[in-house]
Amino acid sequence: MRLFTSLALLLVFSYSSAQKIVVLDKETKQPIFNVAVFNKDKSKHLFTGFDGEADLSQFSAGEIIFFRHVSHTEFHATKRLILQQQNKVFLEPSRNELTEVVLSVSRFEQNRRKVPQKVVSINQKEILASSPQTAADLLESTGQVFVQKSQMGGGSPMIRGFSTNRLLITVDGVRMNTAIFRGGNLQNVISIDPLTIERTEVVLGPGAITFGSDAIGGVMNFYTLTPAFSVAKGGNFSGKAYTRYATANEEKTGHLSLTYGNKKWAFLSGVTFSDFGDMQMGSHGPSEYLRPEYAVRRDGQDLIVENEDPKVQKPTGYEQLNLLQKIRFKPTEEYDFSLGIIYSTTSDFPRYDRLYRKKNGNLRAAEWYYGPQEWLQTNFQLNKVGNGKFYNESKLTAAYQFFEESRNDRNFGDEILYHTKEQVDAYSVNLDFEKDFIRTKLYYGGEYVFNRVNSMGKETNILTGNVFPGTSRYPDDATWQSLAAYGNLQWELNPELTLQTGARYNFILLKASFDESIYDFPFLDADLKTGALTGSAGLTWLQNDILGWQLNLSTAFRAPNIDDVGKIFDSAPGLVVVPNPNLEPEKAYNAELGLKLNFDRVVQFDLAGYYTLLQDALVRRDFNLNGETTIDYHGEPSRVQAIQNSAKAYVYGFEAGAKIRFSNRLKLTSQVSLTEGKEEQDDGTTAALRHAAPFFGNAHLVWESKDLRFDLFAEYNGEISAEELAPSERDKDYLYAINENGDPYAPEWYTLNFSSQYQLAKMVLLTATLENITDQRYRTYSSGIAAAGRNLILAVQYSF
Repeated sequence: MRLFTSLALLLVFSYSSAQKIVVLDKETKQPIFNVAVFNKDKSKHLFTGFDGEADLSQFSAGEIIFFRHVSHTEFHATKRLILQQQNKVFLEPSRNELTEVVLSVSRFEQNRRKVPQKVVSINQKEILASSPQTAADLLESTGQVFVQKSQMGGGSPMIRGFSTNRLLITVDGVRMNTAIFRGGNLQNVISIDPLTIERTEVVLGPGAITFGSDAIGGVMNFYTLTPAFSVAKGGNFSGKAYTRYATANEEKTGHLSLTYGNKKWAFLSGVTFSDFGDMQMGSHGPSEYLRPEYAVRRDGQDLIVENEDPKVQKPTGYEQLNLLQKIRFKPTEEYDFSLGIIYSTTSDFPRYDRLYRKKNGNLRAAEWYYGPQEWLQTNFQLNKVGNGKFYNESKLTAAYQFFEESRNDRNFGDEILYHTKEQVDAYSVNLDFEKDFIRTKLYYGGEYVFNRVNSMGKETNILTGNVFPGTSRYPDDATWQSLAAYGNLQWELNPELTLQTGARYNFILLKASFDESIYDFPFLDADLKTGALTGSAGLTWLQNDILGWQLNLSTAFRAPNIDDVGKIFDSAPGLVVVPNPNLEPEKAYNAELGLKLNFDRVVQFDLAGYYTLLQDALVRRDFNLNGETTIDYHGEPSRVQAIQNSAKAYVYGFEAGAKIRFSNRLKLTSQVSLTEGKEEQDDGTTAALRHAAPFFGNAHLVWESKDLRFDLFAEYNGEISAEELAPSERDKDYLYAINENGDPYAPEWYTLNFSSQYQLAKMVLLTATLENITDQRYRTYSSGIAAAGRNLILAVQYSF
């Protein structure tokens, strides 16, 4: 009897072991983790573990099994054939973006060739190669997202002529935009740690059907590292340690991530700490960017001291801490539960562009700094797959986020330090479904978002230490809510032609009460209830193996938020923005045509042209309070302005990219973007749109083998002349160089750069980059801080 039992157990174990396969990269022969393995109707679904292993025992012998990974070409075969191939599956690395899978257009995986919008993807390998200090730098490295910086602790993306609250940021499918995202430049994207990003996808153009308000110019989707399951006995434990040093701002960054996974549970923990010193600019460029002097406080007095090295921008340094914790539980093949916790905080960091403004020849500010920028996201997700009546896959995403930011400023020689602090509690629930039909996919779902804004202001006498109530930036205890339902249909008309169309309805509620003890406003509260219906229709046509087309028509909107309705702040010297409760949503209408050429994957070109019309645009214009056009703000007479639906704007442009593979090891890539935008003025004339970036792009010549990679690349910007500057930018002449006529303008610039990577054995990855080799002194358009001069970056990653 014991012999029979032992033989039976041996047979069961042998059978079970025979069902385990490993998925490998065809070129490197390395295991690939997080490969999706599923049958045709997705009723059976699993992922490979850290070791590339998967257990196919749930599939029948003749069943066709699909293998899908974001950086590899999809593969399918019967289980019987896979087991005959020594239980190994080899995936071809994807060199054609049309074979990639994207997540950002419908919240579910879609073949890129069937998506009518342009999507820029950055994987983890590319992130490590570019060595970005912040997520803003990561976006800028694509050559398709323009980034403005007011200080080193900053980075405000611009996409297709739109910026800030007309762009949407999501992290793990949760919107980061809050009710206080403003029209001025934003630095919230730097809270995202690039070292814990698994993949970034940027949708160029409107994304309102899936994401709702704010997704006018584009959507930036960040997906953090995902802990993987493992079928290895006893589970699998691994980790990575990373450190980086940069000379231009004496950056010192350290990162550690640890992962453990078994068949049902997976855990991932990550921590990153960065210490940035003052940024040093280049040697060759406009003298207006130099920092010859700066303010300090000594012995109870404000003093202006000479800068020993005018190329060092004092003060600009700060510190940042990022934490990530993820837990996954997969009790059955149908259900996948995950919990993600993300936390980010900074030290105080200077608002550099406010520290060199002058009044009557003297520095205006003795202090101007942001308090710690704090962000917490807790994100619970439930994924369910299976061949259900109403869906094949569903996702529930419930999230809570906490945001805190503050501003602190004091005029030179003044004893009053002004403080404002804002806190936002943001709750959201998304329920999304995918249903497969014959040659058709239906995506549909709903969303609810609730934001509560708390805002306070105070004034501190730095001599006596006395604290007094002050003006808050926003009405305290204001709320913003959004309810939405959407549907999106992808219909494969034939193997070459795919139609994607959809609609979304959003209902927005905003409530705010104003403190009449501060200013004599002609209103006591704001109570907005408004809705917006948006739609889109797009075609992708793969005409033949060489030529492909994309056509997309869409609408988008941005509902007024607390920042639009209730903000009080000084936008520029002598200007103060006040609340305006009488606002409506702004609406955008977009058309886009794209062309892709693919010559045997050796030469690839993509071109896209677009036009966007923005109506009822929310813009800052002159205003009055009870007939008064000037009020006293922080002791200075200031002209009154407010956000108003008082303009229309249009943006058009083109984007072009090229990839040329000279051999298996040598390739050339290039990307250029040109944007033109105009905005209607009060007198009916038009002027340049503030966030229309200059002509910009990059070019990379890359040589790589199995263990070694070299990248010689250039980045460049065109000029924006004095005549082409937006009116609001001309008011900020201190940001710009001065031409021969004494007018401000943004000069053209370029940098030459070289990067190298070496894979030392399997565990150590070495990276060395020399940026701005010719030591150019430049500022990106509308930026208040000069970019790094010649900069050596050294990084080491150890995997175990």
